[in-house]
This record gives sequence, structure tokens and C-alpha cells, in this order.
Amino acid sequence: MHTILMTAPYMTPSLERFKPLFEKYGIELIVPDVLERMEEEDLLKYAGQFDGAICGDDRYSARVLEACAPRLKVISKWGTGIDSIDSAAAARLGIVVGRTPNAFTTPVADTTLAYILAFVRQQPRMDAAMKRGEWQKIDGRTLSECTLGVIGVGNIGKAVTRRAKAFGMKVLGTDIVEIDHVFITESGIEMTSLQSLVSASDFIALCCDLTPTSHHLINAQTIAQMKPSAIIINAARGPIINEADLIAALQAGQLGGAALDVFEVEPLPLNSPLLKMDNVMLAPHNANSSPSAWERVHWNTIKNLVEGLGLEFKV
Repeated sequence: MHTILMTAPYMTPSLERFKPLFEKYGIELIVPDVLERMEEEDLLKYAGQFDGAICGDDRYSARVLEACAPRLKVISKWGTGIDSIDSAAAARLGIVVGRTPNAFTTPVADTTLAYILAFVRQQPRMDAAMKRGEWQKIDGRTLSECTLGVIGVGNIGKAVTRRAKAFGMKVLGTDIVEIDHVFITESGIEMTSLQSLVSASDFIALCCDLTPTSHHLINAQTIAQMKPSAIIINAARGPIINEADLIAALQAGQLGGAALDVFEVEPLPLNSPLLKMDNVMLAPHNANSSPSAWERVHWNTIKNLVEGLGLEFKV
């Protein structure tokens, strides 16, 4: 028998459906109540009690991994990003880390374009004004009049670029790795430096992973280089933005607005000034929402877990 700590919030509602599969492999589940993620202290309470884990954005730090080893053999991440797992410590301790690459490219790219459209056509503002009884015409623009800057031209960045180009936008891109010249030619994206991108863009979409080089990439210094009308869109990872710097810039009128699906602290604290800003659109880390994408990730997460335990996965 193997004991698994199940803490992936998107997967726990489907557990009844997958229980026969877990039983087939002799897997017993520990299922704590999880709102968004398990922090270090939450995970340490279960140290030594489980052989594998299916997790969301739980804080598997070196301290946690060392406490859970040597029993812990595999961590299967529900989704793509593994920035909350200390991969170096896992490798040192012989703990396999699995994930589903390219899991949510389509819904996240759609979400990014939806925010751009909402801002450029001013639909939320007009809807709110109408419902207040105001017949107020608010100026809008077409996407073909706007420049989009894409920070991180991986799978999601490429998908955002293709969508933006279909609307006639000029697209600038920047990345720390070289981007395939075939994509550059076929999409028409213009690769440039971060400084050139942020200074020329009307919309700035964060599509990069959270790494030491991208942590607080958007801060007071980079914001100061942006147009006062620029809109920042983050459906990637919260800590890519220095949230205090962003709030200060919005309050000072240095930016046109922001659309945020992710935050430095999640859930977003109820005292956050972002909740009272009319030029900010917020969502509860939900850009990955897609039944078909979720289903694929469910199965791949179980597969990664089973194989990480040294078993052969068969449905």
C-alpha cells in the first residue's frame, strides 16, 4: 500500500470518480481541507506519513522535503508551474517531481486577450455606468491601434501573440532565451529588450515562469519606463510583480490600469487597495479554467504519481 497526500484543490472535487483507480494501485489518500495551498507549517504536520503527493501550489521547501524524506518518493504537481517546489532539494533527496507541461496554454491565452478587449473597448465601465442609470459614452480604441508587449515568449506567450496578431495588434516580445526564428517569421512578433518593450507598449502581458530572474521583474523602476496609459496583465505568477510598487503607481496615476489573476499573497487580502480601484480587474487565480484542460491534467497527474512510485500506469 502507498499513502498519498492529496492537496490539489482543482482535483479534490473529482476524487470519487478516481477512487477505483487509486484502489487498483493500492493507494490510500490523506485529503486535508485546502482553500488555495498548503504552507510549510501545514505540510510539516504530515511529514513522514506519505509516500507521494498530488499537490497544487503547496510550499514544498527544502525544510519540508527533508522532513518528508526518505519516505516521500514523488510529488506530482497538478498543473505546469513548479516554482513552489524546491526542485534542487528534491533532486538531492531522490524525490521525483512530475508536472503537466503546456497544461493551460489555451485558457490562459484566452483570458489575456479577454482582458485586453475589456480594457480597449471599455465594456465593464460602460456596463457599470448603464446600471447606475447613466447614458455615458466612453472613448474606446481598436486593437489594431495598440501595441502589445509579451514578456516571456513560451507556449502561452506564443498563443497570446497569435491571438493578438489576428486582431491586428503590433506585438513586441522579450525573453531570456532565444526564440525560434520560424515563429518570429510566421507571427511577425518583434523581439526586443525589456526596456524597449515596456516603454513602447500599450498593454504588457506577463507570460513568463516565476524564476529568480523574473521575481519582481515589474517594479518601480520598470513601471517608471511605461506609458502612463499602459495596462499590465498578469495571468502568470503573482510575485513577478512587486505588488506594493504596482499599487503605488496606480494610486499616483502612473499607469492606466491592471488586470490581475494572480497575486503575491493568495487569496488576496481583503484590505488590499486593489479591491477599491476602478481601473483594475481582478480574478481568483482562475485563468486556467477549462473542463477539457482540467481533465487532461487530472489523468496526467495520476500517471506521473503512479510512475513516480515505480508502478506501471495502465487505465
